[in-house]
Amino acid sequence: MARPRVDDSHLSDKLHPVIRQIYASRGVNSNEQIDNRANTLHDFRLFKDIELAAEILSDSLKRQDKVLIVGDFDADGATSTATLMQGLGMFGFSQLDYLVPDRFNFGYGLSVELAEHIVAMAPDLVITVDSGISCLKGIERVKAAGIKVIVTDHHLQGEQLPNADAIVNPNRHDCTFPSKSIAGVGVAFYVLIALRHTLRERRYFNEQRPEPNLANLLDLVALGTVADVVALDANNRTLVHQGLARIRSGKTRPGIEALVDVARRTQARLSASDFGFALAPRLNAAGRLDDMSLGIACLLSPDINHARRIAGELDMLNAERKEIEQGMQQEAQAALAKLSLTSAQTPDALCLYQCDWHQGVIGILAGRLKEHYHRPTAIFAAGDNGLLKGSCRSIDGVHMRDVLAHIDAQYPGLIAKFGGHAMAAGLSIEEARFNEFQQAFAQEIGKVLTEEAKECILLTDGELPSDCLNMEFAELLRQSGPFGQHFPEPIFEHTFELLQQRVVGDKHLKLVLRHSSGRVLDAIAFNVDVRAWPDTQVRYVHLAYQLDINEFRGQFSLQLIVRELQKQ
Repeated sequence: MARPRVDDSHLSDKLHPVIRQIYASRGVNSNEQIDNRANTLHDFRLFKDIELAAEILSDSLKRQDKVLIVGDFDADGATSTATLMQGLGMFGFSQLDYLVPDRFNFGYGLSVELAEHIVAMAPDLVITVDSGISCLKGIERVKAAGIKVIVTDHHLQGEQLPNADAIVNPNRHDCTFPSKSIAGVGVAFYVLIALRHTLRERRYFNEQRPEPNLANLLDLVALGTVADVVALDANNRTLVHQGLARIRSGKTRPGIEALVDVARRTQARLSASDFGFALAPRLNAAGRLDDMSLGIACLLSPDINHARRIAGELDMLNAERKEIEQGMQQEAQAALAKLSLTSAQTPDALCLYQCDWHQGVIGILAGRLKEHYHRPTAIFAAGDNGLLKGSCRSIDGVHMRDVLAHIDAQYPGLIAKFGGHAMAAGLSIEEARFNEFQQAFAQEIGKVLTEEAKECILLTDGELPSDCLNMEFAELLRQSGPFGQHFPEPIFEHTFELLQQRVVGDKHLKLVLRHSSGRVLDAIAFNVDVRAWPDTQVRYVHLAYQLDINEFRGQFSLQLIVRELQKQ
């Protein structure tokens, strides 16, 4: 369905009219919101506690304290950890180390168990990245040992804040930072900006100790921001745009260059979607199946050959992850098939558990089922000590963390712990209480899920003028990004004459189409139902498509990426 046309007169008439309408329909209400220069970023001072955190760091630098960065086992956590490791090192910290909790032994965040390990390491200062806001007991244990703690996080605050020396989080209730959707790596980057400002005021920099260029970290910030699927508001788009520009121009670290190579992408033409669909899965595979320290080591490697060896290991882990995920998805689909669901009978919520499912992949499985059935989904795998680890994914209109908070309030003790965002959350429950949680989850989702939210509608940007079906406009579209979460890629629709069709790679449909203007175009539809295609009886097809530039053996050609395919 085409988006309704909106007034775009407030945007510059220097923009192509199609681009101007794309921006306006995505809520851009001023030219400043599409100005991706670095100086348009929000002021760091808008963060609560960030100047306090900078003062603590400045004092630690003067003493050359032993600093431990506590990360998380996803791509945002990995890039956040790498950003602080490199950034603090650029300022002159000499005793830096990092620790990422093992997903299978410690679970998420600075737990009490991890705190005991940290205390034994005896750092002077602990900095959490992409976690910490809900780690009350673990942080209390670290503080009790006389260790200072700075929390940098972006997850939603609970009823109580941890007892840390500084808490930098846009989603703490008293923080005025406008970009509430900034990723953990973005928060870490802002802390470094604040530290640079404090050190300037203290006249720390001189000829022997020059001020570092923090822009060198923006490739990490861009990767982590897209990987964490946060909303690409104006501030996040600027961070991603700046990072992409550096990578495309060759100004990136060996680890990201190696990930680009192993994912078979072209560095000079990298897009935000390449972060999400090619680089991030390989980085995340380390945390899902092994140890995220491997991913961080890749990002921190100063040598391209060493980085390529690690990237090769990450690529193999990702292939293994795909196999595990496919098996789990088939089992989940089989379990749902037994219910003989029709589209009209799909329950308001999906909640599944199987004892042999891999807890490192349940988040992906939850996302796949959420996309297929367009319903909030919770998937559980066996954990330790009689607990199940769960991963939840939601749809627009259902705030997942709020759902879990309401369940926790109504059924005290049912959820051992939980945390997350509007669209994704994690939790632990007792195995014996799965059925109880399943019922509570369905009831709570049923209260907030509207009939409108159940509708899975693909919004398009309407018909693309025929004079835009060319390489020049496709390149202009690419340069008009970055696109991503809550700032979706432009999708157009049209009814084409079908000239040729064939299946490639077992499940992808290659098409040759004729536009009503007479223009002949190549197209590809991924993961089609091979029982329905090819269909030699079909003469016309209605497509929802993205305009793309395909590269093959150094040659570039226009190509349509099919999002929806309907026989006419």
